[in-house]
Amino acid sequence: MNNYVVKVLKAYYITHDVKCFVVEKPAGYDFIPGQATLVSINQPEWEDELRPFTFTCLREQDYLEFMIKIYQDHEGVTNILGKTEEGAELIVHDVFGVIRYKGPGVFIAGGSGITPFVSILRTLYKNKNMQGNRLIYSNKTTADVINEEELGEMLNDNFMKVFTRENIAGFKGHRIDRNFLVEHITNFRQNFYVCGPYEFGTSINEHLLSLGAKTDTIIFE
Repeated sequence: MNNYVVKVLKAYYITHDVKCFVVEKPAGYDFIPGQATLVSINQPEWEDELRPFTFTCLREQDYLEFMIKIYQDHEGVTNILGKTEEGAELIVHDVFGVIRYKGPGVFIAGGSGITPFVSILRTLYKNKNMQGNRLIYSNKTTADVINEEELGEMLNDNFMKVFTRENIAGFKGHRIDRNFLVEHITNFRQNFYVCGPYEFGTSINEHLLSLGAKTDTIIFE
């Protein structure tokens, strides 16, 4: 497995617990929007602690970007990343991942599961190819929404926010269950892109299949 030491160019919080890292891009390094890599911290006690994170930048940009949820309740990798600032070094590895754009459809994300879709949506928007795409994005509260303003600008009325722990005027305040999908989706023969916590993804996939979606039109990880 190849690995590349890269310097952190920028590091800043974009929500109360999600931090954006902009790092150097190794020469010849490439990915398909939606893919990820294993990342570790270039310190003796952390260099072998690899964690998967998705690229959120455009593939043609001259840097790599990650949006990483920081867990401060235990001394793990993301806790250390929460304290990692510009000038520090990370280690990135080979690219992997099955999520990639296969045509217009519905993106369904839970929490930080939005990250594989950010690069895809940014690419579609840049290429003026957003038609036929929708995003349904579930979070606990409004404070947890990642890149809300940019997503809204790219998708306009095709951006639906769902909150599981609060009810806000104008937004849906419950979980994405089978009834929700029936209420808000009329065509189950289109592409579906699903990413989020394991139980979230498993549940969404089961509901989609039961409603007529085909296995080869559900792209998830």
